[in-house]
Amino acid sequence: MVTAIALIKVERAEINNVAQKLLELSGITEVFSVAGRYDLVAILRVARNEEIANLVTGHILDIREITYTETLLAFKAFSRFDLEHMFSIGEA
Repeated sequence: MVTAIALIKVERAEINNVAQKLLELSGITEVFSVAGRYDLVAILRVARNEEIANLVTGHILDIREITYTETLLAFKAFSRFDLEHMFSIGEA
């Protein structure tokens, strides 16, 4: 699995609308509204690097209310949470 983080600036009145549009895209698993330089942070999880490129340049940039993006490609994941267990279905 390939993970990327998209830092996104949005037209001020459109933050909630854009967050919902992003969640409708296959490959985006979470969207966070944040304080600071960016308005939204989207977590992208896909099978291959090519899918990140397609998602960012083919779909995210089609959302007109987005004014700027910066995409970070994750090399390793470090977490206190057992993500595999959280997302497994039907396993104890």
